[in-house]
Amino acid sequence: MSHTAHIPSHRKPRRSASKVVLRSGVAGGVLSTIAVAGAAGPANAEPVTTQTIEMPTLTSGLVGDFTRSAEATQRIANSLDLRAQQDAAAASAAQTAKKAKAEAERKAEAEAKKKAEAEARAKAAAAERASRTAERTTLSASSSSDSGSGSGSSSGSSASTASKTTSGATGSAAAVLAFAQAQLGDAYIMGSTGPNAWDCSALVQAAYRQIGVDLPRVSQDQSTAGTQVSLSNLQPGDILYWGGAGSAYHTAIYAGGGEFIGAQNPSSGVVKKSLDWDPPSGAVRVL
Repeated sequence: MSHTAHIPSHRKPRRSASKVVLRSGVAGGVLSTIAVAGAAGPANAEPVTTQTIEMPTLTSGLVGDFTRSAEATQRIANSLDLRAQQDAAAASAAQTAKKAKAEAERKAEAEAKKKAEAEARAKAAAAERASRTAERTTLSASSSSDSGSGSGSSSGSSASTASKTTSGATGSAAAVLAFAQAQLGDAYIMGSTGPNAWDCSALVQAAYRQIGVDLPRVSQDQSTAGTQVSLSNLQPGDILYWGGAGSAYHTAIYAGGGEFIGAQNPSSGVVKKSLDWDPPSGAVRVL
């Protein structure tokens, strides 16, 4: 009999054990190890079998892909922002153009209205000039008729017409007043010297030029151009002035019958008015 035939075996059944270690590199070779181990039993158990599995490492190529993807996303965002800015700029330009168009249309309408008014005024002035020309022609014909006829009725008619125009003025004074009378209704414009617009001293100067008398251009000088006369001793054709002699600011022509003819102001134009309407300061006699 063997000496070991009845000796029970001390070998215990082998227990299986495994230990798995996972190793992988992340983002450029960073390694992590995950170990899974089973209990191996008592200290005198057989050695544990270890198995290592190699995992693929993320290379720089993948990092480059991530970078390119981020850059592409940023480019898209920049493109959208640029498009939004372009749309806003286009909307602002359209609004500005719309306002400019409206302003241009308003100005064109105002210019058209202004032109129409100017044409209307020109037509009215032309009609007024034609009327004055006809009146002067009629007066001239009446004067000629009176000179060649001894008829009492003709003389009476002529005297009536002359009275309306010159209030009894004769000779040179009548010619001065006839010219001034023909300008009634013309506009007053400072510095204008005719033929359809006047200032006060220009009208006086032009009226006296008809009889060959050359007066100074401005009111101050006209107020001392002749002999000073009293306002109670006026004769048709006398020059009236407002202000002091030598410092007058306005002149007109005495028409007789307590009236004067003058280019008064922009709102009145050339008018025939009573001395009471605007009493003068003094007068000078040139004729």
